Amino acid sequence: MKNIDLIIFDLDGTLVDSRKDIVNAVNFTLKNMHLKEKGFEELISYIGWGVEDLIKKALGNEKIDFFERAMSLFEEHYRKHAVEKTTLYPNVLKVLERFKNKRKVIVTNRKYEFAIITLKKLGIYYYFEDIVGGDNLGCMKPSSCPLDSTVEKFNTEKAKTIIVGDMYIDILAGKRAGILTCAVTYGIGSIEDIVKAKPDFIIDDIIKLKEIIK
Repeated sequence: MKNIDLIIFDLDGTLVDSRKDIVNAVNFTLKNMHLKEKGFEELISYIGWGVEDLIKKALGNEKIDFFERAMSLFEEHYRKHAVEKTTLYPNVLKVLERFKNKRKVIVTNRKYEFAIITLKKLGIYYYFEDIVGGDNLGCMKPSSCPLDSTVEKFNTEKAKTIIVGDMYIDILAGKRAGILTCAVTYGIGSIEDIVKAKPDFIIDDIIKLKEIIK
């Protein structure tokens, strides 16, 4: 077990299952632009690199000129319907309660505004001392930048800081930042990609953090 002072959590695919609401918002956008809707699994494969990347991939190169309009439609819709089908993954609340006396931060590539909406509506916002969105610092995972900034802000030792995420970009960002890394296998990310990233820990249920963090 590790002595940990700061736990950095990813959001989508780690704490919350937001896939259905994101897919619905993207397909709402495509439909209202008179474009063909896309399949669930295809759109899921686009999640993780921020909303702008998501929309660009959904539009494809041929329709990229409609990007600004698409972004506007997506954000307007998602703002109102962000937590209709989004839920906490099993045992998330138990883990947050278990580590309620630990310093905890969210570092996500989704926009700050939408992270706040989701965290508040699911009742877990107040467990975290800080929320870092993909639009807060001008950098996103897999860059170490948002993690470097967080470690510096909280003045914690890297050896006592861990990131928990479901995608290889979380692990890569953590390694670049020189902190401990823990991958969860139940989220959006590919298990194959996670294994290749060589995290310090791999768990199939977030409750197993209790076996890693003192």
